[in-house]
Amino acid sequence: MRRKTIVIIVVVIAFTAFLAWRFLRPMNIFVVSEAFERPIPVKQLPASVTSQSAKACAQCHAEIYSEWSTAMHSRAWTDPYFQTDWKFDDSRQICKNCHIPLEDQQEHLVTGFRDKDKWEPILESNPRFDADLQHEGVTCNVCHLREGRILGPYGDTRAPHAITKMEDPNQVCLHCHVVQGKRWDTFFRMPPCGTVVEIESAVEKINCVQCHMPTVQRPLVAGGLIRAARRHLWRGGHDPEIVKRALKVEFSEKTIDTDRHRVTATLTNMGATHFLPTGTPDRYLTVTLQVLDASGKVLKSQEETLKRTVMWRPFIVDLWDTRLPYQQPRTYTMDFSTGGGKARLVEIVVRYHLLDEARRKRIQYENKESIFYDIYRESISIKQ
Repeated sequence: MRRKTIVIIVVVIAFTAFLAWRFLRPMNIFVVSEAFERPIPVKQLPASVTSQSAKACAQCHAEIYSEWSTAMHSRAWTDPYFQTDWKFDDSRQICKNCHIPLEDQQEHLVTGFRDKDKWEPILESNPRFDADLQHEGVTCNVCHLREGRILGPYGDTRAPHAITKMEDPNQVCLHCHVVQGKRWDTFFRMPPCGTVVEIESAVEKINCVQCHMPTVQRPLVAGGLIRAARRHLWRGGHDPEIVKRALKVEFSEKTIDTDRHRVTATLTNMGATHFLPTGTPDRYLTVTLQVLDASGKVLKSQEETLKRTVMWRPFIVDLWDTRLPYQQPRTYTMDFSTGGGKARLVEIVVRYHLLDEARRKRIQYENKESIFYDIYRESISIKQ
């Protein structure tokens, strides 16, 4: 009996120590794959290309450069939210491989790793480090330069530099946007900024560029042949208009009996083949149904939250997910009384949240722009 008691005590102590370690250890939310463990080396530039900077590309591709300059890709490193969040999470080296992916954008070279999981790189000073290039974030050569040749949509151009035709541009997107693995103790179903796991099987193949790089007829360079090209905008959650286009809302009100009414809202993700919203788990939607009197005072309100809820410690577990899958309608209802004629309007407000307020406070992010915006609002007069 005594031996059994000792064994139980040892097991309990060991399990408690294991849980304590899970709470205290650094949180590695994805597997560092071979393709992702180091920045992209640029060993040589094509003939006529004098610099890795986007400004060099702008000399010929001015319109594309102008679009890139307005995109989040160009601010991938300098974005104040990223910088705050990155420093809060101990400034992990691996994050640089997406936000400043070129080797010359990073102050250090990765010469090896101290650990099997490759989260603790061995670093040495990078003599080719370019601080100006670093501030360009996801710059042109991140996607378009491989082995001394420019990757482009066509292989028959008269460009002064060597060109290789880009067979599937989506594969370039996946380098950063599908960082995942299948280990039980990592957040393998949701990489940091998106996942193919969310894309419905009804979609034949991954097609990031279809929505995020819409087609346009124009020359690739001034005075060149006009043909199909793509805009370099990559609009997503930071752009209310593209989010609005992805969402269909049907809103109605009906009388149930003398004093009882019902408001119904049906939301359908019609435009995003991934979940809505996607990206980091910080992003979510709220759907607010409310009843107003003649002065605009709220008499009754009901709010639904559409988000991914994750338990991070001691183990990373998906608890539940109420976001909108592609083309799967979601209906919400609210019953209410007219209050003797006081109720005059019913209203729906759908709001996109880029960041939860609790997390904003925790990481001490002092935002200059709003961290939420309305993507749909409609009112209906109540039939008395």
